[in-house]
Amino acid sequence: MEDRELQSWVERVSLEFFDQPFLHKASFNSRLRATGGRYFTKSHNIEISPHQLEVHGAEETEAIIKHELCHYHLHLQGRGYQHRDADFRSLLVQVGATRHCRPLPGAEARRLPVKYLLVCADCGMSYPRKRRTDPRKYACGRCRGKLRLFQAKPQNRS
Repeated sequence: MEDRELQSWVERVSLEFFDQPFLHKASFNSRLRATGGRYFTKSHNIEISPHQLEVHGAEETEAIIKHELCHYHLHLQGRGYQHRDADFRSLLVQVGATRHCRPLPGAEARRLPVKYLLVCADCGMSYPRKRRTDPRKYACGRCRGKLRLFQAKPQNRS
């Protein structure tokens, strides 16, 4: 599928589910792997991951398009368009969009392993870290206690 076909697909979904036209640019971005799509607040353009279409099919991709169109239409109306906003969440349910896209195969293998743990000295709450950090710069989010840095035990990936 090419960008022209995606553009007409997004325009069609916008009219069908939102009763409003999509007046900006929709395109594929092959660099998107951890996310299904993006909405740009300054240009109002939408990018969709072609990998989602290849792996999960048209139905999942249409749900991603609906998700990005929720951002688009709410932002243009001046309503809450962010994931945490009630307007956004209710519109997702109304149009049948997904909140999160399905992960691509092999995405778990690309993640950096947890190498360190910050552990609270008072309540024992632990915070996994991928990089070494200075525990004096942080406090426990639960009890505001002091944190200690520990090396995490390696996990078997089998």
